[in-house]
Amino acid sequence: MSKKHINLIKLCVGIDSYEDLETAIALRAKSGGRTYLSSHITRMWPKQEDALLNGGSLYWVIKGFVQARQNIVRLDEVTGADGVRRCAILMEPKLIRTSSAPRRPFQGWRYLKPVDAPSDLPDSRKSDDALPKELALALADIGLR
Repeated sequence: MSKKHINLIKLCVGIDSYEDLETAIALRAKSGGRTYLSSHITRMWPKQEDALLNGGSLYWVIKGFVQARQNIVRLDEVTGADGVRRCAILMEPKLIRTSSAPRRPFQGWRYLKPVDAPSDLPDSRKSDDALPKELALALADIGLR
């Protein structure tokens, strides 16, 4: 029996769309070399590290909606210039578009159970236009999104 996995969810500050995040990752990859892994530095080390590294993803909230995820590869310890130990969440550079799910603002990251995670969009829907925010919220309120 394999262990279950857990995900993380994080606000994507300074990014306005899925395409903006995709571009930012691509730009960082150019400077990162062939073995580039996307990363996010955070102050807190996940206590559920084993479950997170057993197939977990980092889900990105962009402009109030979960819109994308990246598979987590590993966690590395990094020390800032201030001497404080931090956690680098290293992810595959591939960005996966998810169905849009509304999320209220929060600080830091949170755990996200697989059952609560939005589903990946099929390739045939990758170019769908985003729904207006009010419509997406209304659909989410009645359980249709």
